[in-house]
Amino acid sequence: MNPLLLVLLVIFLWDGYFFFNYIISLFGDYRTGEWEPKVSILIPAYNEGQKVLRAVKSALGQDYADLEVVVIDDGSEDGTFKAASSVSDPRLRVYRVEHGGKAKALNFGLSKASGEVIVTTDADSVLERDAVRELVRRFYSDEIVAVGGQVRVMGGSFLERAQDAEHLRIAMFRRAKELEDLSLAPGPIAAFWRGALERIGGFVEDAVEDYATTKAIKSLGRVVYAPRARVWTEMPRSLSALWRQRKRWFLGDLKNLGGGFTKDWAFLLLGDFVAFLDVVVPPLLLILGLWKLFLLWWAFETVTMLVPTFVEGGRLSNALLFSLIVWFWAAFYLSLHVYGYAKLIMGKV
Repeated sequence: MNPLLLVLLVIFLWDGYFFFNYIISLFGDYRTGEWEPKVSILIPAYNEGQKVLRAVKSALGQDYADLEVVVIDDGSEDGTFKAASSVSDPRLRVYRVEHGGKAKALNFGLSKASGEVIVTTDADSVLERDAVRELVRRFYSDEIVAVGGQVRVMGGSFLERAQDAEHLRIAMFRRAKELEDLSLAPGPIAAFWRGALERIGGFVEDAVEDYATTKAIKSLGRVVYAPRARVWTEMPRSLSALWRQRKRWFLGDLKNLGGGFTKDWAFLLLGDFVAFLDVVVPPLLLILGLWKLFLLWWAFETVTMLVPTFVEGGRLSNALLFSLIVWFWAAFYLSLHVYGYAKLIMGKV
């Protein structure tokens, strides 16, 4: 057997494992409850004067009866406070605090909120109309302390489309393996039972406050995934900005590893090995003129993306270009992880 075919089989087994688990999950039991508590939506904002109004309107426009929206202007130097305050709605309150970072702003908002469930979103994000309802429905038992939703990316450039495809792939992994044990309740769309949040001392002040808070709150109960709760957010539009963002996330992750299947060392290192194969094998197939194997790889990656694209509401063009996007992300993350491991070895994480 051709050695490269064996290597392709390793890639197919890795991606296929999550793909088939995803398919199975679509026919599984999606547990929900009928709880309808008061919800407080917290929107921390720092220099988001051009975007915060959109976020506020999407929060106030939720298909959920009993809610309030609390905007925390984290010492912005632009028109954030004025823009957020321009909306006249008795359910909205806007505060200005000294700049101290996202977690401190969230904790200030928590101190002013009156809801039994605390929902977080970002000032550059837009919640779909039923996002809050879908988050709350997943609090189906007393052991659920937090719920995370699905993050999607706005924009039409290659880099933005690549990030949306990445988040769609993440959604696929989460539904496949983390539907009932989520490792990260993402900052742009997460809901927390207030009592549990207060018991851990509020949002954890960390470079990756959403991951650190998720990990801390899991000591009190379960965190689950709500794939039908969706938010659209802005992401970096340049490669340098993307590198800075993901470097901050990854170095923060390295300090907080644990708390879920995708946040353990074994998964991380195995994923890096498959990423290395993804980077090396396709170009090697082209160089050696092994067109059938190359087209097999291309078709497999495309097909495994088409299903979640149709189910989760992705862009068809992203699925058709997914093999190229896979190669880009494999090269990007492999480089980022090598950088992070070097920092960790040197004791600079």
